[in-house]
Amino acid sequence: MKAIISVIGQDRLGVIAKVSGKLFEMNINIEDISQTIMQNYFTMIMMVDTSKSGLSFTEMAEEMEKLGKEIGMDIRMQSESIFNAMHKI
Repeated sequence: MKAIISVIGQDRLGVIAKVSGKLFEMNINIEDISQTIMQNYFTMIMMVDTSKSGLSFTEMAEEMEKLGKEIGMDIRMQSESIFNAMHKI
């Protein structure tokens, strides 16, 4: 299953390393990534493949949210189908 992960917060050192490290631990592959800094705000959106992770989608999303709290960022994970439905015009 594909998922979209968004990461937003004050720019700080090591955000990409922490997020990608957590995804590696959960056996989630990053397929595409876009990141930028707007003023002092770091924003990143990732398309990931969760098909090889042994965790449920809920467990993966909770782990990412927990990481966000640990590093002071807002991290959200949505399934690709829900993300697309929410952003349909």
